[in-house]
Parts: sequence; C-alpha cells; structure tokens
Amino acid sequence: MGIDAGFDMVPPLSKGAVDRQNWQSFIEFIKGSYKNDDLEVKPNYIVFKVGEHPMLPFEGYKFLRFSSKVSGSHAKGADEYIDAVTRAAVVRFGSRVRAWHEAANVWGVYDWSEVNDSFRSYEQPDEPEIPTSMAQYVLGTEPKSDLNLPLFSIQPVTGKGKGLVARFNIGKGKRILSETPFFTTPNLVSGSLMESSIATKLKALSKTEQRQFLSLHNNFPGKHPFSGITKTNALPCGPDSVIGGVYPTICLINHSCLPNAHNSWNSDAKHETIHAIRLIKAGEEITISYDKGGPYDSRRAGLKRAFGFECNCSLCILPLAELQASDSRRRQIRLLDEAIGDPERVMIRPEESLADCQSLLRVLEEEYKDGVGVLIARLYYDAFQICITHGDQARASVFAERGFRSRVICEGEDSPETQNIKGLMENPATHRNSGVSKRWKTAKKLVPKGLDNAGFEKWLWRRGS
Repeated sequence: MGIDAGFDMVPPLSKGAVDRQNWQSFIEFIKGSYKNDDLEVKPNYIVFKVGEHPMLPFEGYKFLRFSSKVSGSHAKGADEYIDAVTRAAVVRFGSRVRAWHEAANVWGVYDWSEVNDSFRSYEQPDEPEIPTSMAQYVLGTEPKSDLNLPLFSIQPVTGKGKGLVARFNIGKGKRILSETPFFTTPNLVSGSLMESSIATKLKALSKTEQRQFLSLHNNFPGKHPFSGITKTNALPCGPDSVIGGVYPTICLINHSCLPNAHNSWNSDAKHETIHAIRLIKAGEEITISYDKGGPYDSRRAGLKRAFGFECNCSLCILPLAELQASDSRRRQIRLLDEAIGDPERVMIRPEESLADCQSLLRVLEEEYKDGVGVLIARLYYDAFQICITHGDQARASVFAERGFRSRVICEGEDSPETQNIKGLMENPATHRNSGVSKRWKTAKKLVPKGLDNAGFEKWLWRRGS
C-alpha cells in the first residue's frame, strides 16, 4: 500500500519535429542532472533507481505518465525525484504536464491499463510510419509487422473528454475491439437497490478496474453515483435487453449520428464487439450511435437527457437545408419500417411490403452512405421473412445471403445472429414462418442464372412479375 504521485502528459506528445526536439532536450537535461547512482540508461528509456523505478522513454510520443509510490515501503525517497522531474517537465511542456497526488485527492488522467501499455512499448523499437501508398498498405489490416499493434489509441477529444482514435486505416468489416464488461446488471427501478447491487459488484473488481469505472462520465450525479455511472454508460446486452454491461474501453467510444463503427453483444462469447462499418482513416475518431436515429430535434433532446451532451457530429452541424433533408429521410425511414412491420399487410399485400423494403434500402443508402451498418442487415431479414412466409425459398435465400454478408461486416462471423442468418441462407425452409402461405412458392434452386445486375434486381424485388 502507499500513495501514488506523478504527472501525466496531456495530450500525449506527437511525432512532430517540435515535440520530438523538446522531448530530446528534456531527456538530455535529465541525464545530465543525475548521477549513475540515481538512474540507469537503458537502450530505449531511462529508469530511476528509487521508489517503483519510474521511467522516461527516449521516444516521447510513447510517454503518458511518470509516477511512483511516495509513501509506504515501496517509496524509498521517490517523492523528491517526482517533484524535481515534474518541475523540469513543466518548464518545457507547460500546461500539458498534469501533476497529480493521491494524498490531495487528485488523480491521473489516464487509466492504468493505458499507462501499462505505454510502459511495455518502451522496450519495443519505434513504430513504423503510416504508409501513404496503397501498394504498401492493405486497408483494414495492421501494418505488416510482428508487433501486433492495436488499431486505436485512447486520446483526449476536443469537447468530448476521452475517445478512441484510429492509429491506422481500418477497413470496413474489421473488428476493432472485443471486450468483456466490468459487470452486467439489470435496469432496476429502485435507485437505492441498484446502487447496493453495483457496490457489491465493484468490490469484486481490482483497484485499477474500480478507478476505471469511477472515471467514466456520470450524467446523473447525486446520492447514487454508482448507478448514475452505470445508467450513463451501460450498453444493452443485445437489442432491447434490460441487462446492460459497463466496459473499461468501449464506454470511452463517443457518439455520432453518422457513426463509422457498430457495437454488438455476442451472447455466446459474453463480450461486446466493435466493428468498422465503413473505412476509418488513420487519425479519425471511432464512433458508435448511442440512440436509434430519428430527426435532429428528437435526437439531440434524447442525447442531452440521457448522456448530458449537445451533439455536434458531422450530421448535426450540417447547413439548415441539408439537415432538413436528412430529417425528411429519417422520418421516411421510420414510416417505412413501421409499414414493413405490419404482419396483416405482409399476409394480405406482400408485394407492397416487399416494395417498401426496396424503398427503405434506397433511403438508408442515401442517408447513411457507405455506413448503413446493421440497419441494412435488418432490412434484408425483413425481406427474407416476407418471401419465406409465402413459400418463396429462392428469393428468401438471396435476401438471407445479403443479410449474412451485412452481419459479418457489423458483428463478425462468430456472432450468433450472423450464424442464424447463415443457417437460413443455406436452408430457408427451417424458418418458423416457412410455408404459412404458398402464394409465391418456389424452390431454393430456382434462383435465376445468367441475368445482368438490373435484371436480377428486377426479379429479386418482384418488379413487373
């Protein structure tokens, strides 16, 4: 046990010339100010022979924290060195140096998991530069390296606190992250009951995990802080689930009304996954959607109420005319979705329901461009159900195949939902609604061959049939 103290570099240093030169000057000053009895110069970093042996890397962009125990059995005179190195850092980096001391109830900015990752990187050679040529880089994969570098870094994001930023180009369908929750909890009605339940779960976590949880945003401050953090950050464990999970990293991913990534719960593996739903360029923030869409006013009001922020994403800051056009599309999306979901209409006028699916596809692609995400997978499943309900296995199998490909992009092939639609693609007759009506009865093998794209789409959507 003991008290930690030190400083964090916020934001982290870049690879740019100015930051690199300032860091080199700082390192040379430190090396010249202390004798060999005080520190040891390793190939890639300096380590102080006091306390918990705090380190300074030669590559400044890897640095997040300089700290040690300053009380207790592991301190060993570290307090003096922490103060001196902090002062030297302030001279060169000013307000970027965030000093902290647990005795004063001031804590570091970064999670210890991030800091420990940065410590491990000190032993590694410099990271390769981001390739600029398509010949050097395959989109959606890490650089060809034995380092297995993570696809993102956790960084301060202007106006948002922390966020995840792509370190390399991330291709559409790439799994960015999978993570198990700190804990899962039902959305209990009683605040005091929920608070007690979460307090018990927190006691089972490590000190680092407890700090990570407590550092998450709380939009409901008051006498129930644990439940407030949980309500603000918990992601449902599946669509419409009343069980939510809280995560150390995934809960740092910020919102966009036009997200570039999708989160989903894998009920088999018991973890949440994040997949890119369009190309995410190096340096771009990774975002997911916190809400279910809708027009501008209702989106912003809901986000403000549930999460406490005013959304200023690329969609919400569009000029008025473009924003109104987006609102019109989103209202149309809602109306078409409601019409498609009418079971009586599916039975009586299935042609109209299928035509609405095609119309919805066009509107979704216009609104979300290349980042439609799981919405298109749901649409193809709706089209599948319309066809299989009336015995049309040929078209149903095609819609299931398209739904499968969309699910792989959003959730990965190991997702139970992806595997379910794959089974229906291979044998559509296993669906519970198969054969309820024989109005469009066809065999799976009757998918036409040799049609051009326009002809195939005309057949698939039953235009003119």
